[in-house]
Amino acid sequence: MIVTTEGIVLRNHDYRETSKIASFYTRDQGKVQGVLKGIRKDPRKFGSHIDKFTVNDIVFYKYSKSDLHLISQCDLKQFFFPIRKEYKRNLAANYITELVDVIMPSEHPNDGVYALMLEALNSLESVQDISKLIHTFQIKILALSGFSPHIDSCVKCNKIISGKVRFSLKSGGLICPSCPTRESSFTLISKGTIASMLYIEKNPWEQSLKLGLTKTVRAELKFILNHFLLYHLEKRIKTEKFL
Repeated sequence: MIVTTEGIVLRNHDYRETSKIASFYTRDQGKVQGVLKGIRKDPRKFGSHIDKFTVNDIVFYKYSKSDLHLISQCDLKQFFFPIRKEYKRNLAANYITELVDVIMPSEHPNDGVYALMLEALNSLESVQDISKLIHTFQIKILALSGFSPHIDSCVKCNKIISGKVRFSLKSGGLICPSCPTRESSFTLISKGTIASMLYIEKNPWEQSLKLGLTKTVRAELKFILNHFLLYHLEKRIKTEKFL
């Protein structure tokens, strides 16, 4: 089956002597992987060098019995040059693509995730607060992928919680003071952090980026989100340590 779609490059590597294998997150096919035969021998064969986090129009032959497809056409659509000129922006873009690659399963379409990636990369060209952008992206992709922590009530009794409460990595959410548990390792999370996460989950991208975050909220978000991702994905995001 021949498929035409738009995709963002998540990663690529050399394949044999003349080709490359690239992984894309596509608009309507989800995460797909394909081989671009002869691209290293004759780069003019394709209209793109398949740089990471570029947007491309691609045409590929989708095999039914393999998850490695044959890409016959790949044309560059958006390069995000301002991101590549600045070290921290470049790192943030690499974190975004790596996180999507780790979280999202192959060939499970999610147009919300694709739209979120485009919004994040477009904002990253000029946004000043890169850390806030990353936290916003983390919260939204967790919600869209179904991995989101349970933060609107107690994960055990479903009771609405007020004030500073316990956050459990193992249980995947908040635990109220009334619920007994054998867990000994908790993170205290403030009401402001909970409110910020819920606001970002429920509001559009641009509106979420305008949300003010205190120093305390930023510190709690960084600790909770990074440790939550590590605990539940069982894999560390390599670029996380550089941000």
